[in-house]
Amino acid sequence: MSGSNIFKILSDKQRRDILVMLRDGRMSAGEMAEKLDISPAALSYHLKQLKSADLVMEYKVKNFIYYEINTSVLDELILWVEQFGGKKK
Repeated sequence: MSGSNIFKILSDKQRRDILVMLRDGRMSAGEMAEKLDISPAALSYHLKQLKSADLVMEYKVKNFIYYEINTSVLDELILWVEQFGGKKK
């Protein structure tokens, strides 16, 4: 996990919204663009950023591409952040 890169990518609200949508399972780009009310080009840009940080994986099924959240990267991030949570008394 590249810390600075992942935080920069997660700083964008639309990318966080994409991750929240993918919490419930795989979605196609068309479904996401419609729910977010953004252009396919804008969604493509955000998905490219999320894929570059391994936060999202893509799967091809026939003529469709589906996107899914990569929880292992988020798990690593959570573990890293938790180290700053302070000590219990």
